[in-house]
Parts: sequence; structure tokens; C-alpha cells
Amino acid sequence: MKQKLITLLFVFTVINIFGQTPTVSEPGKTNSPNNEVLPLNDMVSNKVINPLTKVPLDEASILIYDYDGSLFSFDLETETTGWTVKATDSHTEMCANAVTLHDGVIYVPFINGEIFAIDNQTGAVFWKSRLGNVKDQIILKNQIPTINDGKLYITTQNSNIYALDIKDGSLIWKYKLDSVNNDIPVLFFDNKVFTQSGSNFYSFEANTGKVFYQKSFEEPIYGKPVTDGENVFIANGKNVLFALSPDKPDVLWQFKFDENQYNIKERIFCKDKKIYFAAQGATVSSVYAVDSKTGTQLWKTDFKDDNVEYIQEESDNVWGYTRKGRLFQLDINNGEIAFEANLTTLPISNLEFPDDDNLLYYYCDAGLIQFDLKEKDENVFYMRTSIMDNVYRAYLKIIR
Repeated sequence: MKQKLITLLFVFTVINIFGQTPTVSEPGKTNSPNNEVLPLNDMVSNKVINPLTKVPLDEASILIYDYDGSLFSFDLETETTGWTVKATDSHTEMCANAVTLHDGVIYVPFINGEIFAIDNQTGAVFWKSRLGNVKDQIILKNQIPTINDGKLYITTQNSNIYALDIKDGSLIWKYKLDSVNNDIPVLFFDNKVFTQSGSNFYSFEANTGKVFYQKSFEEPIYGKPVTDGENVFIANGKNVLFALSPDKPDVLWQFKFDENQYNIKERIFCKDKKIYFAAQGATVSSVYAVDSKTGTQLWKTDFKDDNVEYIQEESDNVWGYTRKGRLFQLDINNGEIAFEANLTTLPISNLEFPDDDNLLYYYCDAGLIQFDLKEKDENVFYMRTSIMDNVYRAYLKIIR
């Protein structure tokens, strides 16, 4: 009896230290045994429609995840629409996520918690998976599926991080996070998955969901995790950028930017041992470059009386646009403005660059815009038949 009591106390101690055991299911099962012990809000169901296979790329097309929540293929050569896919039963018409293209298969998350695997050429669905089973709620927001070694990782608005099998959408493991609302994409690096949730930052073993560490901060973490290939970088909701070890919860350095600025969110990326990010502010928004080894500021470019809405790296330049429709290109080495234009149509998507160096694409409330960089001319390449009252965001991806 004494031995049993000691064993029981040891088990409770382990649970208290490490939090919880990841929920694991058997791949290929529509309702796995482990799903049976999950609350209805956490369950994962999947349905295989066609066997998953690699698909050749339809390189003449661009994927448009429209702001009404529909995903369709648009041929850039013939300027015609191909296939269209929508969620099964979404109660709200809204695109709040992005897609991932892997081996010719498109993995698209919908706000109602559904994830589809789709043939990029035909729009045929390989499988459908649903995270949670509660209707009339937004389950997936600001997510882009992170795929590695046959697994798809994603966080949800019902407190979970999930790992799914990309062959059939079945649950491999899940973990209950600290916060209910999780709307930042995860990072895969060094066979680990990193994500934020509330004031906590997590490092998971990618295959099993075992927690390597859980780091708590004074302020909520509200920036996308990125890596330079050695360490991991995150930002809080205020004005601090942190460098963390991928193996233990050590803060290697922290960089404080202007105290009147905040809200990095997804406006951050790494390249060549440097971190580039945009912070917003009431009067001045800035793009920063910081050395990833030391946390030293390399340069800063200010945008007065405007806020930087989006940045990305393209051909060793920083491209982005502001809330007032100012399209810009910064020299990645010194932050100097190499190009700018005042747009008459406001972008609500990422920027996509075709092979033609003189063009770029973005989406606005009216449709797809082809922008001529030489002429600074906006051409409506695809026009929507109607404009919705509430426009949130859209997403573009050239198939290549």
C-alpha cells in the first residue's frame, strides 16, 4: 500500500511539473479511441475522399483566398477562373487564414475549423478534417499550416495546438494551451514546434507533442516566432523583442524599440542572421533591422502619420505597404527607400511577385490588382462581381 501511494504521488508530481500529456490518436481513424475522451470542442474528425498523391503544378495559375472565405484558382494567362472550394458549413463569409502548397497539394484552413487537402490543378478534395465540433464559432484565425515530415501543425481559437497526419487529416497529437485565442502561426525548427499562447511561449517535440519547455513572460506574447537557424525570436504585445534558445527557456538578449510603438504580430522575418520587423505606433510606424547574434539595431526607417500594415522579403529587399496605401521597397542593407508609390486601391493581402521583375500582385476589395512597377500603374486583373460590407483580409499564392 505504501509503495502504491508513493507511485501515485510521483505521478501527480510529474503531471504538476509538465502540465499535461499530449493527446495522441491513431492515423487514419475517423474517430480514434483517444478522441472519445476529448470534449466535443476539442475533437478531431477526418474524412478521406481520395488517396493523397503528389500533383504536378499548374504554373499558369495563382491561388486566391478571397475575403468572402472562398478559395479559387485563377489562370494568369487566360484571365479565367478555374475551380472554387468553400467550407462545408461556415456561418460567416470571411477569409482569416492562409494556405500552404506542398507537393502540389493545397492545405487550406477555414474559420469554422475545417482543413481541406486539395489538388492544385483540379480543386478535387483529398481529405477533410474538422478541429472541434462547435458551430457558429471562429476556430481558425490568422493561421497558415506549418508542414514538415508528414505532419501539419496549427493552433486554434479553442485553446489547442494540433498535429495532423497530412495523408488523411487524422489527429497525431494535441495539447491544451494556456490561452483560448491563438491567432499566430507556429514555427517548425530543429525538430521542434514553437508557439505562443497568452503570456507563455512553448517548445514542443514535433513528433510526439512532448513539452520541451514553457516560458512565461510578464506581458502577453503577440509576435510570430521566427528563427535565424540557431535561435528563436519572439515579440511581446508592447515593445520588446526576445531571443530564446531552442533547447531551454533562456532569454539570450532582448531588444527594446521605441516605447510608443507596439504590435509586431506577423510583420517579422529573418534573413542572413538579421531580424527585420515592423512596429506600429500612434504617430510613427517603423521598420527595424536587428543583428540576431547581439540584438543590436542596424537601421530603422520611419513612416510618420501612417502605420506599416505588411512587410516581406523579396530578392534581398524589404517590401511592404502602409495603412494609407503607400507601397514601398527598402534596401535590406541600410533601410533606404528604393521605391515607393501611393496606391489608389488599398491592399488587403500579401504581395506576390511573378517571374516578370516589373510586376507584382495584391488583392483589394475590388479584386486582384496587377501593379506595374515601372509605370506605377494599377490594373484590375480580376474584378469581383460584388463588394462586401465587411472586408477583413485575403491571401494570394502563385503556384510554382
